[in-house]
Amino acid sequence: MLDLPGPQFLLRSLKRSICLCCVMLPFLALPRLFASTPDKVSQPAIVAYVFPGNSLIQPGDIAARKLTRINFAFALIQNGKISTEDPQDAANLATLVSLKKENPGLTVLISVGGWLGSGKFSDMALTRESRGIFTQSVLAFIEQYQFDGLDVDWEYPGSVGAGNKFRPEDKQNYTLILAELRQQFDREEKKLHRRLFLTIAAGASSEFLEHTEMGKVQKYVDTVNLMAYDYYEPGSDTTTGNHAPLFADPLDPKKISADRSVEEYEQAGVPAAKIVLGVPFYGHVWGQVPDRNHGLFQQGKPVPNAFADYKNISTNMLSNGFSRYWDAAASVPYLYNAAQQIFVSYEDPESLALKCKYVNDHQLGGIMFWEYESDPSGKLLDAIDISLHHEQSASMGQP
Repeated sequence: MLDLPGPQFLLRSLKRSICLCCVMLPFLALPRLFASTPDKVSQPAIVAYVFPGNSLIQPGDIAARKLTRINFAFALIQNGKISTEDPQDAANLATLVSLKKENPGLTVLISVGGWLGSGKFSDMALTRESRGIFTQSVLAFIEQYQFDGLDVDWEYPGSVGAGNKFRPEDKQNYTLILAELRQQFDREEKKLHRRLFLTIAAGASSEFLEHTEMGKVQKYVDTVNLMAYDYYEPGSDTTTGNHAPLFADPLDPKKISADRSVEEYEQAGVPAAKIVLGVPFYGHVWGQVPDRNHGLFQQGKPVPNAFADYKNISTNMLSNGFSRYWDAAASVPYLYNAAQQIFVSYEDPESLALKCKYVNDHQLGGIMFWEYESDPSGKLLDAIDISLHHEQSASMGQP
């Protein structure tokens, strides 16, 4: 049985709806900046990060008709320019673009950076000259591969991330590079006679907001893909927890959740319609977790293979000594193996259905997930596709 939202939650939802109307009304006469807003309201985006590594993507591997956008991960920054390294990338990029024949409404973007690929952002964004070199390389890349735009995954401006170089001025330079990309995209669109999208992958933390100017940034991007996961990780958290909670569990020492992150982004100036809620197709694993509260919010330690994709969770763990539990307050599942003292935080179709309802209730821009190959069965994508569109149709009074 699921807990229903209380009066405070409903009141805040009403306030958000009122605030969204207040924010959007002054801009109704600006068709370019908010051209995609009606589509987002009527058809929430489903954004898939596709990360094939050194493997070749086959056309049948991707359910193109269930997606709105594909972000290919990752391009890198080399010598100040966007580039790819893997010899399979060219073939994979061509395959993804060819999926637009199957789904004409699909857009395909190149995502640059990522956790391990963000080390060159600070240098690239430092000066007008360096930003210009990067921007021109992006335009050439888009033209070469017939992409529909760029997704910037800088992890993270003003922060070390995975040991990356960073500067205090990253905060302003992050805004500048996005503004200059948007300006060049607007010019290029007139030549190409088609839309070019600019999106970002954004950290779901107060620290990310402190080191960026999201109120300014949102003016230049089509969507903010909010990475509302990894709130708890075995490598950095000695206590187990829900790594992608929709709401905060009162017992959670951190009091973190996707709902809190969405609210913080709105308070920072990002319209709800531009926020795309990120969800994980993977789980985190802790070992040596005592059998109290089925392992939730208990002491734990990292284990080998602490990252588990949904395929492994659904086909191996659930049939080999792991029991599924439900955190009703957070609206997410978790697994616990009492014999092995192993705890797993993950996402499943039930929790994704509730996140889709949340997206529609709060009029967010859609759902994003990392990443496609983690669930070859398609169960999680099916849950998103059905839940997101069914919930939306129901809210509009459609059968």
